[in-house]
Amino acid sequence: MINNFSVAFYNLENLFDTENNQFTLDKDFTSNSDLDWNNDRYIRKIENLSKVISKIGIKNSKLPPVLLGVSEVENKTCLLDLINSKKLLPHAYDFVHYDSPDERGIDVAFLYQKKYFELTYSDTYTLFLTDEKNNRDFTRDILLVSGKLFDEEIFVIVNHWPSRTNGVNFSDGKRVEAAKLVRKIIIDLQKENKNPHIIIMGDFNDEPNSNSIQNYLMFEGMFNPMLPIKQNKKGSVKYHGKWYMFDQIILSNTFIMGSSNEMKFKKAEIFDAYFLQEKSGKRKGAPKRTYIGKWHQGGYSDHFPVFVNFQKIIKI
Repeated sequence: MINNFSVAFYNLENLFDTENNQFTLDKDFTSNSDLDWNNDRYIRKIENLSKVISKIGIKNSKLPPVLLGVSEVENKTCLLDLINSKKLLPHAYDFVHYDSPDERGIDVAFLYQKKYFELTYSDTYTLFLTDEKNNRDFTRDILLVSGKLFDEEIFVIVNHWPSRTNGVNFSDGKRVEAAKLVRKIIIDLQKENKNPHIIIMGDFNDEPNSNSIQNYLMFEGMFNPMLPIKQNKKGSVKYHGKWYMFDQIILSNTFIMGSSNEMKFKKAEIFDAYFLQEKSGKRKGAPKRTYIGKWHQGGYSDHFPVFVNFQKIIKI
């Protein structure tokens, strides 16, 4: 019997296969590129990521995340290779994935253990943005998934918001638009469902106290368990020596309202195990990534995963 379980999010940092897709800007991750991306390196990446996922949350729940949102994955081939890897195959994961209009061809996806989650619905929401010249700025879709987790209906929204390219202030409006779209999704869910269990997860490229999240996404009925982690000056990604809490999992208050809940929030954490960290130099303690510039160091990702622990309440 499962009494405790976890839900997680992980930016996989450029999980590309080795094939060139003529419709996307993925040439860096082919064998003829400066990065010399090849099958051996791809297999190592899959093995590394599966090792990480297999260890998330096991101290509390004794099994990997029952639900896992991911970003920066190229296609279904990569996801199939990931869930069929030696570390993850015993847990019988399945996934939800749609190709998005992102120029590089990277998408979000949703993985789940079929033993505990029954998928009932999924859809994507396109974020329409324009650049300073009023041209379409293509980015990742937002993914909505619903289903029954331990027979309790839940809704999961998986995100990878626009980056901070050209600076925070320059790009802030794009993430505000993403926040508005997610908020609309939530409002629609609340209209159609009484007290819905909602989980928002993703790489927001903003922090819990950023404008987009604090002023446009957070509203009555939701809480962000990542805020205390940010206040403790920790983060999921390190840039120029500073930690940022870009990866977050935000929950509806239904996960903390009373002991009658079948799923009750316990704690949010960053999975920053020692094996995931740079061991020396100016990057010491930061996530050990796959590449530093053009140098392949065979790491995991430039982000740490984040996860939330839940207790399954047994009704008598």
